[in-house]
Amino acid sequence: MYNFNLSIIIPCLNESKNLTKLIPEIKSCIGKRFSFEILIIDGMNVDKKTKLITKKYKVKYFNRINNNDYGNAVRLGIIKSSGKYIIFMDGDYSHQPKFILKLYKERHNHVVIASRYVDGGRTDNGFIAEFLSKVLNIFYNIVLNLNLKDVSNSFKLYESKKIKKLNLKCNHFDIIEEIIFKLKVRYNKIRIKEIPYHFRQRKFGKTKRNFIIIIAYLFSIIRLRILG
Repeated sequence: MYNFNLSIIIPCLNESKNLTKLIPEIKSCIGKRFSFEILIIDGMNVDKKTKLITKKYKVKYFNRINNNDYGNAVRLGIIKSSGKYIIFMDGDYSHQPKFILKLYKERHNHVVIASRYVDGGRTDNGFIAEFLSKVLNIFYNIVLNLNLKDVSNSFKLYESKKIKKLNLKCNHFDIIEEIIFKLKVRYNKIRIKEIPYHFRQRKFGKTKRNFIIIIAYLFSIIRLRILG
C-alpha cells in the first residue's frame, strides 16, 4: 500500500533559493535510515528555477490546480504522497531538516507537532508576531477544544491513512488547524504529541502570510465549530 516510510511535502511559491539548501540537507540528514520521498508543491505556473532544482536532486515536482492557495497545495500533496507517514515543511527554511528525525522517532503517535510553545520550545519571530501567534493558538484551543500549545505551526508528522480520509475545505493557512480539528473529531482516541522545537526565521524571500490570511483564520474558527 505504501511505497515509502515517509513523505515530506513542501508547499512553496518562489522559494528556489531556500530549496537549493533545503532539499540536499533533508537528503543528507535522513540518508539511508528509512525510505522517503520529497514532494515539492509549486504554484499553478511552473517556476523554472524551482523545477530545475527538483530535477537536479531527483525529487517530485507538482503544480497546483485552480489557484495558488496554500490549502490547495496541502490537499494536492496529500493526494500525491505514498508514504506511511507524512511530514509537512515550509519551503522557507524555517523548519530545520535535522528535526525530521525527531518527529519520525515519535511516529508511534498519530500526530507529532514541532511545538514552539511547550517547555523547551522557542521562536525567533519578533514580539508582535509571537504575541499574535499565541493569541491565535489560544482562540483555536478554546473554540475548537483542542488542548494543544502550538496548533498553527505546520511542521507536523501525520499517520497517512488517517489524514487521507479527511475532507479538507480550508483554502489558506487555516487548513493546518482544520487537519488537527477534524482528526480529533473523527478519531476519539487519537494520540497527539508536542515536542519542543526552535522555530527560525525564513532564510530568503518574504513571508506569504498577511492580513487577509489572518481574517481567514478568524472565519475558519467559526466555520469549523459550526459546520465541522
